[in-house]
Amino acid sequence: MPYNVPKLTDFSPAALDAAVAALFSALAEESAAAKGEDGAKAFRDRWMARKNGILAQLNKLWLQAAPAKAKREVGRRVNEAKARVETEVRSVQARGSAPSSPEQRLDVTLPGIRRPLGAEHPVLRALDEIVGVFKAMGYSVEEGPEIETDYYNFEALNFPPNHPARDTQDTIFIAGQEAKPLRDRLLLRTHTSPVQIRTMQKYPPPVRVVCPGKVHRHDTPDASHSPLFHQVEGLAVDSGITFCDLKGTLDHAMKALFGSSVKTRFYPSFFPFTEPSADVQVSCFFCGGKGCRTCKQTGWIELLGCGMVDPNVFEFVREHGYDPKKISGFAFGMGADRVAMLRYGINDIQLLFQGDVRFLEQFA
Repeated sequence: MPYNVPKLTDFSPAALDAAVAALFSALAEESAAAKGEDGAKAFRDRWMARKNGILAQLNKLWLQAAPAKAKREVGRRVNEAKARVETEVRSVQARGSAPSSPEQRLDVTLPGIRRPLGAEHPVLRALDEIVGVFKAMGYSVEEGPEIETDYYNFEALNFPPNHPARDTQDTIFIAGQEAKPLRDRLLLRTHTSPVQIRTMQKYPPPVRVVCPGKVHRHDTPDASHSPLFHQVEGLAVDSGITFCDLKGTLDHAMKALFGSSVKTRFYPSFFPFTEPSADVQVSCFFCGGKGCRTCKQTGWIELLGCGMVDPNVFEFVREHGYDPKKISGFAFGMGADRVAMLRYGINDIQLLFQGDVRFLEQFA
């Protein structure tokens, strides 16, 4: 016979103990009889349903019907019954959801569950390719902070105090720095060149490093400008390094990146931290130098800047072994975003930073 909650007329401790014992006996029998998930659900509903479950009936037929003097004892026993029922229900549910046999616990013939992998962002792909080329040539990789001081970003790189790059129209400065000395004021780095200074402070010559990372400038966003972009800069310092070494290095790197048929050419330019300085063009790898829309019918694409490290820069790290009379070096820098745009035919730099999945899925 299924258990029904009896109405109590005797609320003595002995009568309450007998009623609770009968309740627990019925609970154990029904718990043992509940099989599978359906049985566990039916068992839970029978004992714990809000309106007509057995626990709800205990509150109505025992606790509410008890005289005032007996409510304390009745309430204690109802709470005991509630705790026992909840424990049994959890046990039945666990038993009902468990595999019925050891063979069901693991089917080794089923395919594994793999988390789908995303695609590498085109800018990160370009960064990795550029860095990989120079690592193969023996360069190490160094990184530095994106929030820099004026000293590392400008002063130690031979930017004079009145240089236009220090203006807030070109550089993003951290607010509230006016009370600090100029060299200690914080800003978002405008190039990864500060990493070169930090590297020379850490290691004596010779050094050969590439410095990839994000940089920031106060540019209005448009198809070719962004206030955030990515650079890869390089530095090589040793005794006897010449401009010929620079040309050979970059020519080899461009061929490794864009194909063995590309040519390079250098023409004079100016950068505060290199002297002499040059801009580097590569023959258009879309039209083979014949002239097209990408190269603006010139047959050449401007890609990076470079030059021999200015002796004034070495003066800032002289105490670390960089005597400009004994050593020389070259530096170069290129935009990874521009390389990615050229490589994948992207005509708007903003597409790289808008996070549009429809655009990024093209590079999966």
